[in-house]
Amino acid sequence: MARYTSMAYQSADEMVFGTAKYPVKYGRDFEVGGGLVYPELVPHPRPGSEETKKSLVREYEKMVNDVLERCVQLGFPGIQVELEHVYQMTRNPDWGGEIAAATKRLMDDYYQKYGLKSAIRATIADYRKPDEENMRDSDALKNILATFEASAAAGADNLSIESMGGKEITDYAIVRQDIRGVLFGIGVLGSRDVEFLWKKIVEIANKYGVTPGGDTDCSQANVAMFMAGGYLDKSVPHTFAAICRAIAAARTLVAYEQGAKGPTKDCGYEDPIIKAIAGIPISMEGKTCACAHSDLLGNLVAAVCDLWSNEAVEYHDMFGGTTAAVFTEILGYDVALMNTAIKMGKAKDLRDMMINSDKYRDTHGFILSPDNAYEIGKAIVSNAESYYSRARAAAIKAAELMRGDSKLLLSDFEKEVLESTYKALLSLPDKEEDFIAECIPVYQKQVKGFKPSNYGL
Repeated sequence: MARYTSMAYQSADEMVFGTAKYPVKYGRDFEVGGGLVYPELVPHPRPGSEETKKSLVREYEKMVNDVLERCVQLGFPGIQVELEHVYQMTRNPDWGGEIAAATKRLMDDYYQKYGLKSAIRATIADYRKPDEENMRDSDALKNILATFEASAAAGADNLSIESMGGKEITDYAIVRQDIRGVLFGIGVLGSRDVEFLWKKIVEIANKYGVTPGGDTDCSQANVAMFMAGGYLDKSVPHTFAAICRAIAAARTLVAYEQGAKGPTKDCGYEDPIIKAIAGIPISMEGKTCACAHSDLLGNLVAAVCDLWSNEAVEYHDMFGGTTAAVFTEILGYDVALMNTAIKMGKAKDLRDMMINSDKYRDTHGFILSPDNAYEIGKAIVSNAESYYSRARAAAIKAAELMRGDSKLLLSDFEKEVLESTYKALLSLPDKEEDFIAECIPVYQKQVKGFKPSNYGL
């Protein structure tokens, strides 16, 4: 497998929202990264609607129709809807397939009647449990792959996943600020699992002529970010969480090395680094995903996006309509502003406003600011000898960037964590085989259920 060894862009300043080096076209005349930003609406069914296939299909039909209808009502030119699978949709492959088919019928109808451009992303649930089963040969894996097939055959345009490899280690390591464990769980085990999965996903996508989309380290780096939380939270240091994110970029990149084309998954906050390296279009979430969670970089993450997402919103009524319709409207006006800036030749001005809004608000915004994301990307591609070497290099670069900018205000506690984590990273072995040999006996003892064979070790 060829790893990235160069950057897609000559500088960070080349990156801007709405344009990617390698745009992707699929669905109903839907192009991502080709000069416009589109909304990506993620509706979530109400509890109880998943009790039968019939009730869940009907729930999705209502949600998707509300989305498409609001687009036409307000004159929005296009939208992507993400079918982010609840457990039952993947556990029963025909459920996911039938919901994709129902969504396609609605989108085809709106395209024929109104010219509404649209696409379907099917994000299959990774419900494998690394501490309980064989990750590479289990009933869960068989169902996951069968659901990819069913969704692709039924009309999904883009196949994606939020893979779980390495999570048994990082669940232990993040709360203990054990950077070695995070590097092992995300950088080594996670990368190996992404490689294993995406070979299969790309094969399925090619079989059905659909687009292999992307992955995200939601299950690990997002855990660190959300536990770090806001200014009042103290569960995980913010500097530590930011370093976890840099490691995640090296891991998520593997999907695109295996043939994924993008757009990336919205909850992959590492995606600006991915775009800098791979040049693929990215989906991002920020201020308009406050319905799902809070973060400290709600404007900045839109700076180089190609799709703009709400993360997820549960289906209910609001004064302005259903949640699916309301958040379609919010996203639609967000991207209308971005697209107007593009048409007026002011895209970089708006981009820079977004960046400056949040760059020094928190460590996550700081390292994901395009200039710093680009530097982390360079560290990754310059250390492509192994998954470990590039993940470690990304972590070290993120730490050095935070240490080197006096505008990033840190408490004494955060400074102490940053320094101790940086020193720990520098003290680790240079070679992947030495690092793996060091980690396996440690985490076999400390993490119940950790099985190296799940990762081909």
